[in-house]
Amino acid sequence: MSVSGTLTACRRLIIRDDPHAASKYITDYIIERIKAFNPTPERPFVLGLPTGSSPVLIYEHLVQRYKAGDISFRNVVTFNMDEYVGIPRDHPESYHSFMYKHFFSHTDVNPGNINILNGNAPDLEAECQNYEKKIQQAGGIELFLGGIGPDGHIAFNEPGSSLKSRTRVKTLAYDTILANSRFFGNNLDQVPRMALTVGVQTVLDAREVVIIITGAHKAMALQRCIEGGVNHMWTLSSLQLHPHPMIVVDEDATLELQVKTVKYFKSIERVGEELGFRQKLPRKRDSLVDESTLASPVSHAQASNTVKLTVPPFDLSPSASPVLEPMSARLSDQQEAKTLLPIQVLEDAPTTRMSARVTG
Repeated sequence: MSVSGTLTACRRLIIRDDPHAASKYITDYIIERIKAFNPTPERPFVLGLPTGSSPVLIYEHLVQRYKAGDISFRNVVTFNMDEYVGIPRDHPESYHSFMYKHFFSHTDVNPGNINILNGNAPDLEAECQNYEKKIQQAGGIELFLGGIGPDGHIAFNEPGSSLKSRTRVKTLAYDTILANSRFFGNNLDQVPRMALTVGVQTVLDAREVVIIITGAHKAMALQRCIEGGVNHMWTLSSLQLHPHPMIVVDEDATLELQVKTVKYFKSIERVGEELGFRQKLPRKRDSLVDESTLASPVSHAQASNTVKLTVPPFDLSPSASPVLEPMSARLSDQQEAKTLLPIQVLEDAPTTRMSARVTG
């Protein structure tokens, strides 16, 4: 028997032991997506890219896979998330320099396919508007890779940013300036105060969003974005509005999650692996490949051992509407007494956060 269909999860959380394992998972995933898309010069794969410490390992893995001959980026168009305002492009801490240092200079990415915001443009607002137009002209972003800050911001969409925001000029929060000072010799005065950044809605418009989160210092942000509601003070939480996001984390990043939350997402992944399922992509344009090709490879031997999932037929013929009566008319006093349970019985068992189960 065979399994048909693919697994869909509105918020897919993948948990790995450490940053290296999490980064390798994302690397394999991106390469799988590009190969399945089968890009050409006329129909390139459009990839959104981040900077910062979290994606460095991903870029290292991508470069290694390219040098091993496993993947080509010749027909990949890239759009970076952000860039500082006011520092030269060749400054060692500009995001132009970062991307060439860690990725572009080591692969076959066509320089004409690289798009990074110009933080020294004479008209910054026009630069941001043109960036949005370039994304549209490229056909939209297939996959947006991103990281987050300790306060849950994605790109430079600081706490309080509009969830409908587009590429724009943004003043950086003090916590972001403090976090980025490590790249400027821990000198706060050297860190730029403004940046150009894609907006939250720009990210949400991508057909798929993949986020890397590692480290205990980002555990609270992950908790707010996974277990909390959509909140403009934690802009990563906006991914709850996206049909196909995936967040890949290490164990340390889960320390503030409830134990049952961690167990739930691990069980979801385990079931998916057993059935050979992969995340399902939306069909938004004809550039997307057949969804059946995006499933994890399952050999004929494996397929014969899996269970076929079928939907039983339903009788859709109309039936007579029931006569509706008030509940009180259908329950005697004795029945009602048996039906109502003490509130103690109905209360859930108390939950425990992961951090409470980890000794110092």
